[in-house]
Amino acid sequence: MRVRAKICGITNWADAKLAVDAGAAALGFNFYPKSPRYIEPEAARRIVGRLPRGVQAVGVFVNSKPFAVAALAGEVGLHSAQLHGDEPPGWAQTTAAFLPVWKAFRVNGRFRPAQLAAFRASADTFLLDGFSRRARGGTGRTFDWGLARRAGRFGRIVLAGGLNAENVAQAIREARPWAIDVCSSVEARPGKKEPRKLREFMSALATCEVTNTIGPGRLTT
Repeated sequence: MRVRAKICGITNWADAKLAVDAGAAALGFNFYPKSPRYIEPEAARRIVGRLPRGVQAVGVFVNSKPFAVAALAGEVGLHSAQLHGDEPPGWAQTTAAFLPVWKAFRVNGRFRPAQLAAFRASADTFLLDGFSRRARGGTGRTFDWGLARRAGRFGRIVLAGGLNAENVAQAIREARPWAIDVCSSVEARPGKKEPRKLREFMSALATCEVTNTIGPGRLTT
């Protein structure tokens, strides 16, 4: 099975089209105001409205209350909400009543795959990202990919953090993810993609396959 790709930190139509043309199955739109990749809801709505059928729009939120997430998702036309903060299971469950939830975990030395169990009733997908005290995502930091593989028993895993054209094949062999998420390694600067880097990454990803993913997933509309 070919590993799917989500290109995160989309802020403009040119980058969205570049990612879609390169084969991305999903695009990430960051609604965390402190992020250098933040996008206004109206700008995101215009981009999402132009996406071809089958490409999923994922909204990235950090500690936003469930009804605020639901309202913005409806305004923009999002397909899923990626909760990338310290949201409790109850918030994820409430959000899941409106749209599928991706629950993100920033992996540091204290992370244990069993932490995902509390969200199994609400999260459609789990995203594991490299930890940084200074940023919520887009850190460019890797972690022990074996943890991601062990976390797979709790559901679909999206692998993020420090992935690039040189290491993505090894990452997929070790983590066995359902999908991967890439942001900073394919940028010219935060919020602006670099076409050559993005195409090289997607070309490297196209040669990777995984055999133990869970289910067909929801990276289609």
